[in-house]
Amino acid sequence: MTVILHIESATKPCSVALSKGEELLFFRMNNQANSHAVQLGLIVDEALKFASRRELRIDAVSVSAGPGSYTGLRIGVSMAKGICYGYDVPLIALSTLRILTGQALGKADKNTLLCPALDARRMEIYTAVYNHKGEELKPAEALVLEENSFEDFHSDKTLCFFGDGAKKCMGKLNRKNICSLGALVPRASEMLHPALEAFRSGRFEETAYFEPNYLKDFQATVPKKLDRLIGKIDSLS
Repeated sequence: MTVILHIESATKPCSVALSKGEELLFFRMNNQANSHAVQLGLIVDEALKFASRRELRIDAVSVSAGPGSYTGLRIGVSMAKGICYGYDVPLIALSTLRILTGQALGKADKNTLLCPALDARRMEIYTAVYNHKGEELKPAEALVLEENSFEDFHSDKTLCFFGDGAKKCMGKLNRKNICSLGALVPRASEMLHPALEAFRSGRFEETAYFEPNYLKDFQATVPKKLDRLIGKIDSLS
């Protein structure tokens, strides 16, 4: 059976999973923000040792490909590439939004559209639209929320938002039939089925040239304490 290592690091938590066929063998998540550079490597090492003790050969690595945190994505993709080179296995890239949607499958009927929403700062979100089966209806985009956003979907459909950007959507959209599943986060355990499907279909990436799907250019931010200090200096000038 196909053994796949799954790495997810696109948002504040990071997680790692190991699967054999359709069975989830190993899953760990770290919820400590801004710790991916250290914690992700520790969890990956734990997963690889788990596989080694059970004499499991890694057949592929799947990675959360974005959109999401610029730094988190780079760390996750770099680690996935390194393992692919070390174990001589292919790389599978999965949309972070599709991974997030995995948690909503089974909670929607045919009249509900699944709308993952990741916070992209201010009134912008990373989003896409899927049907109740997880099939993509609208590709990933960086969307500045307005009252009439998503109006191209019929009003008889319920839009169900989830992710750390869901609260923005519920407060901004001028639409009656919307709901929220709350601030769900992507989890490596939800990568099992789409990764296995990609493996069976031979949908692999060129490991050397693969880059995450950032959707937006990187923008450096000023730490809050420094930002407040700059504000005080400006008020004195």
